Amino acid sequence: MIEDLDEALRHLLIREMPIKNGEIDIQFNQPKREWSARLSRPTLNLFLYDVRENVKLRHTAQGWDIERRSDGTAIQRRRPFRADLHYLLTAWATEPEDEHRLLARALMGLFRVPEIPGDLLPENLHDQPSPITMKVAQYDTIQSLTDLWSALDNELRPALTCMVTMALNPYQPITGPLVRTREIRFGQAESPALTQNLLQPAGADVFWTIGGTLRSQQPLDPQRVRLTLVERNAEIEIKPEGRFSIGNLETGDYTLEFTAEGGVTRRYPIKVPAPDYEFEV
Repeated sequence: MIEDLDEALRHLLIREMPIKNGEIDIQFNQPKREWSARLSRPTLNLFLYDVRENVKLRHTAQGWDIERRSDGTAIQRRRPFRADLHYLLTAWATEPEDEHRLLARALMGLFRVPEIPGDLLPENLHDQPSPITMKVAQYDTIQSLTDLWSALDNELRPALTCMVTMALNPYQPITGPLVRTREIRFGQAESPALTQNLLQPAGADVFWTIGGTLRSQQPLDPQRVRLTLVERNAEIEIKPEGRFSIGNLETGDYTLEFTAEGGVTRRYPIKVPAPDYEFEV
């Protein structure tokens, strides 16, 4: 994924500076003395020297994005974390004036684009949940440039810092069945342990929460349709894609009543608990 970001930065510089006919090389190497001695043409080098999680953008609680599908399954995706990738951009040419000119062109080009445009992103970066942002020439991004160049065994030279923030997701999506029935049992247990069975299951209070889907050939407008639990005379909220849920139900038989504006009322007998609650309306 980082190599895909490198390519996006390469295309961004080519377009924004602009660079025509390959007049300037763009590389992503450690700017060591041996490397710089081999250069034969004007070069811009972006050295990735640090990668860190952006803790300010971290979710307070690791959540999941859930995609419910019409076949009765759901895809769960853990939310990615955000990382800051720090680049050191340097210009290499025969004359200092040429190097300064290259740095100025690169600086102006990157300042114009605070986010990497989507049309420059390789396919592997198309699923980013938010734009890939950039901050250029910021203070306090490198504690000691002298130490950095000493570690690279090269001479100190002018450079730009560029911090790119992008999402990284090491998790695989999980596909499983939708939860349609949930049992809640109240009673006395031997201890507060969560796994302890009730002492008297037969006499315990048992309540169910059920979930289902109303299926229609036309999109359902929640403002123009109603779903009612007849035994309670309670209107049930219809969520996007026709989904609904009903809680605090005792075991037994019930009736759902569906009414469309200007249409015919239909009733659907249900049993709680049951394997599913899918209805054609």
